[in-house]
Amino acid sequence: MQNELRRYIDRLRTEGYSVRDDHGEDPDLIDIHGRAVDTWRENYPYDERMDRATYEVEKYLLQIELLKFQAWAKDNGSKHIIVFEGRDAAGKGGTIKRFQEYINVRHARVVALNKPSDREAGQWYMQRYIRHFPTAGELVMFDRSWYNRAGVERVMDFCTEDEYERFLDHVPPFERLVVDAGISLTKFWFSVTQNEQRTRFAIRQLDPVRRWKLSEMDLESLDKWDEYTSAKEEMFRRTDNDYTPWHTIKSNDKKRARINAMRFFLNQFDYADKDKQVVFAPDERIIQRGRDAVGD
Repeated sequence: MQNELRRYIDRLRTEGYSVRDDHGEDPDLIDIHGRAVDTWRENYPYDERMDRATYEVEKYLLQIELLKFQAWAKDNGSKHIIVFEGRDAAGKGGTIKRFQEYINVRHARVVALNKPSDREAGQWYMQRYIRHFPTAGELVMFDRSWYNRAGVERVMDFCTEDEYERFLDHVPPFERLVVDAGISLTKFWFSVTQNEQRTRFAIRQLDPVRRWKLSEMDLESLDKWDEYTSAKEEMFRRTDNDYTPWHTIKSNDKKRARINAMRFFLNQFDYADKDKQVVFAPDERIIQRGRDAVGD
């Protein structure tokens, strides 16, 4: 564990902080007086987080719409990709889980690739991702994607400067080919502020059932906040375009982030029996065009 985070977590333990688990949903870091640490408020456009009752209703209605979308995609043979990127602990996995909850797994997949094998390392960089692309009627969700090269690989020196530059030069025409082939490509960046990320890391370390989520790479990311910010901004500058734009999602409040991600995705399509009282333009305070977003 990195020294800064070790000192922080040791202090929390000494002062009696604990984790309050809301039935496996969005745990809070709790001080000795029973108050939740509220770092989520940092630079956030709302004074209160979305309440659970509102969240559960909106989530359920949007999940019904996802089923309608999926039936429509199967009937017309359309193909869809969602890329989930963002800071560590920003809420990507939780959002994917809500997308997945009720959809037909025969026509939807989550792709979360491990470190490349020796064989994959010798291939064209995009090759290992392309083999997971959707067939007719299918939705594929990438839990991290080819953009690893523009983020983690760039910051942690896992690729050369030439490899990095080649990647950023090749991505726009590559994604143009994807779209021209009839595949819809939605790119989400989940944004979390620095103090809220640290709180989420602390929860993972203090809670035994979540400790597996905290990797050495996560810990190292704390010391490279500015480097990851610079990498993200350069990625947006060179790969946010009108045919495959980036959209950032403020995810200090995970519930609002999930609702708005589902709503944004569904609002792009005119599928059969679409309920426009449920699916409409997302909250502009939560979702922004990548190149227009300020901060993380």
